[in-house]
Amino acid sequence: MEPRNNLFASNPEMMKRFVEFSTQVGDSGLEKGLLELVKIRASQINGCANCLNMHTADARKKGETEQRLHLLTAWHEAPVFSERERAALAWTDHLTLVADRRAPNAIYAALDDQFSKEEQVKLTMMIVVINGWNRLAVGFEIFDASVGW
Repeated sequence: MEPRNNLFASNPEMMKRFVEFSTQVGDSGLEKGLLELVKIRASQINGCANCLNMHTADARKKGETEQRLHLLTAWHEAPVFSERERAALAWTDHLTLVADRRAPNAIYAALDDQFSKEEQVKLTMMIVVINGWNRLAVGFEIFDASVGW
């Protein structure tokens, strides 16, 4: 599939800023493995093949197991995720599908039990970032692991 648009050629400055912001959020101090799970989960929901390809490979490099990657789509039922991961995944699900699911008090309470207020902002910003990348990749039909974001 040929991309509909070369984003980095069409608007290099804006894309450069988005990459820098994405990197800043990724380096905010939250566990790298947790962030990869969040990126994969949002990308599953959004059907973003490019991001799934990229972030499952990144997760494996960071030591994530095949079992957990396979079970991520059914994280609600899978006993292999910690309470902190479950809170992050629930928050990811609800914010990725915010128009339908909103952000209910019970979901926020679980998040609040596991994450400090500062960490909540960092996690939410990562959800914003990956949903942005998903929309760019899906909208412009990008499937190219060499894109480098």
